[in-house]
Amino acid sequence: MQLSQQQTFNQALIKLSVLLYQVDGMVTLSEQDYLNSMVEELDWQSPICREAFLNDTIYQTRQAIDTGDELEFMRSLKDDLAFDAEKTLEVAMAITGVDGERSEAETELLSVLTHKLLAKALIAGSSTLPNQVSSQAPH
Repeated sequence: MQLSQQQTFNQALIKLSVLLYQVDGMVTLSEQDYLNSMVEELDWQSPICREAFLNDTIYQTRQAIDTGDELEFMRSLKDDLAFDAEKTLEVAMAITGVDGERSEAETELLSVLTHKLLAKALIAGSSTLPNQVSSQAPH
């Protein structure tokens, strides 16, 4: 079954979120609650149930962290996350800040995410907004 762009984005967003909350080695209840809430709100269009996907993602993410491959894991999500760069940034900022502090590891991944992986998509997204507004203005 071919997944929609929305679904591949959903899955990449879950993978990124799990990576960001696990990377500091501490999983707080507030991070877990935020993740569960975010996952439930997604428009899920996969034959794999959310819970099974999340469990597999937790395992994959833990392996990436244990082998020091966090950046490569995150880079592999780049194209799918660019589908909705603004939502990606919103979720990344929320999940890393929900426990009241951002670790050095979380901050480093956020920096790579915003300045390298999503920079073009974020700039393109913000530059299209004024064009949309101006094209809707009466002439």
